[in-house]
Amino acid sequence: MALSISSALLLLLNMAGALLSPRAPPGPPATAADAGAGDDDVDFFFFPFLILYKSGRVERLMGTDTVPAATDPATGVASRDVVIDAATGLAARLYLPSSAIANTTTSSSSSAKLPLVVFFHGGAFVTESASSPTYQRYLNALASKAGALVVSVDYRLAPEHPVPAGHDDAWAALAWTLRSARRAGGGPDSDPWLARHADPARLFLVGDSAGGNLAHNVAMRAGREGLDATVRGIALLDPYFWGKRPVPSETTDAAARRWRERTWAFVCAGAYGVDDPVINPVAMAPAEWRRMGSTRVLVTVAGLDTLSARGRAYVHALRTSGWKGEVELYETPGEYHVYFLTKPDSEEAVEEMEAVAGFIRGERVRLSAPSSRMDA
Repeated sequence: MALSISSALLLLLNMAGALLSPRAPPGPPATAADAGAGDDDVDFFFFPFLILYKSGRVERLMGTDTVPAATDPATGVASRDVVIDAATGLAARLYLPSSAIANTTTSSSSSAKLPLVVFFHGGAFVTESASSPTYQRYLNALASKAGALVVSVDYRLAPEHPVPAGHDDAWAALAWTLRSARRAGGGPDSDPWLARHADPARLFLVGDSAGGNLAHNVAMRAGREGLDATVRGIALLDPYFWGKRPVPSETTDAAARRWRERTWAFVCAGAYGVDDPVINPVAMAPAEWRRMGSTRVLVTVAGLDTLSARGRAYVHALRTSGWKGEVELYETPGEYHVYFLTKPDSEEAVEEMEAVAGFIRGERVRLSAPSSRMDA
C-alpha cells in the first residue's frame, strides 16, 4: 500500500532512496556473519516501506500495526484467526457477517450459504498483514456489504521470503479453504465457519495492489493446473503490475522506471525479470490469457496512480485475447493508489466498495465514469 502523496514528491523520495541502494539488483538478504557488515549499513532502502541493512536486519517503516480478531461493533461482522500451516507460518483471518451468525442454529443447506472470498492484502510484497487495522476495517465492511465469508490470507513477506513465497502461500491457502469448506464432518482441514457457511460454488479471489497480483496469478495457476472449484470472479483493486516497455499513458521517465525495476528485483531476489508474466501479464500471449481460471474479472484503477495505466492495459489485453469471460474496468479519477484504504469514508471509496461488493453478489458493476481510452 503506497502513501497518498503527490507523484512528484514520491519520485524525489524514491530517487533519494535509490542513492542508498546498490547499483546491481540486490540478492538475498545478507547474514550477520558477513565480514564487515555493520548493523547500521544500508543495503537497500525501499521507500516508504522498509530498510534492509547489510547485516540482514529488516526495519519496516509502515504496515506493522496489528489488531486482534473481534466482532466489529459497526457491522456486526465477527472475525477470528486460524493457522493453515504451522511449518511455514501460513495463517488467515476469517470474517463472518452478522446474518450468518444469526443463522448459526438454522439449516446449513447450500441455499443458506454465503459467497466465499479469498482475499490477499497489499503492501508491495514486503509489509502489512491479515491482522492490520487497515485491512480489518476494510474487510469488515466488505464482508458486511457483500454478505460474504472472507478468508484474509497472511502470506510470507519479502525480503525474508522473496517472491514466489507469497504466491505459493496464496495457492496453499486457497486449497486449504476449499478443503475446509467441504469437510462438514470435521477433521484436520475442517473449519466450522467454512464448513457451515461457505459456498465453494461462489468462489471469488480479491486483492489490492500486490494482493491483486497474487489474485491474478492464483487464477492463472487455477486455469493451468486445474482446481476443484470454479473461480466465479476475481477483483484486482489497483493491482501491482509492471513491465520493461511503457504501455499507453504510462510514465516514460527513465529514473522512475529504473526504480520500479529495482524494487521488483528486490522483492523477488532477482528470480524473475520485469517482463516475466508474474509481474507483467500484459506481455502474455493470447493463448495464455485464455487459460484464465475465472469467468469474470473486475479491475479497479485510480486516476492518479502510477500503476493505473498498467491496470487499463491488463483489461485491454484480456478483452482482445479471445478469453470467453467478462471483464470490467472501474476507474476513480483524481485519486491515488489504494485511496479506498486511506480514505474509506470518502464518497469515492464508498462507491467503489459498493462496486466490489456488487461484483461479489453477482451484479453488473456500475462504472464510476465512462472511459474512451484505447487501452481501457
